[in-house]
Amino acid sequence: MKEELKNKLTEMQYHVTQEKGTEPPFRNEFDSHYEEGIYVDIVSGEPLFSSKDKYDAGCGWPSFTKPIVKEEVTEHFDTAHGMRRTEVRSKTADSHLGHVFPDGPGEAGTRYCINSAALRFVPVEKFEEEGLSEYKAQF
Repeated sequence: MKEELKNKLTEMQYHVTQEKGTEPPFRNEFDSHYEEGIYVDIVSGEPLFSSKDKYDAGCGWPSFTKPIVKEEVTEHFDTAHGMRRTEVRSKTADSHLGHVFPDGPGEAGTRYCINSAALRFVPVEKFEEEGLSEYKAQF
């Protein structure tokens, strides 16, 4: 499985999702991306976040107020790099996505700070062919 993923993913995508890496801030694909659609797990294709919940947190990575499917994003206590944080991973593929912080806008006050390298974007007009038509009504 690891070899297959190394062939499927870019070096950065593999590093982020499989080795708990972090891509550089402000120099990633989706930080300033605001097209309407859904961000899916780069490994499994499972829906993770909606552009409707994306906002500019000024942190250099895509930020969301909540997952589109709460059960698909799992939370884990993380003490790496001498910090106390909550790591978020995708449930289906167990991909490292980023971290969630209690400083976001909205009802829950959460900021899901996610690596672009862990995501693939599906625009609204491709929902049908990607099997995401159930989400079309949200747009």
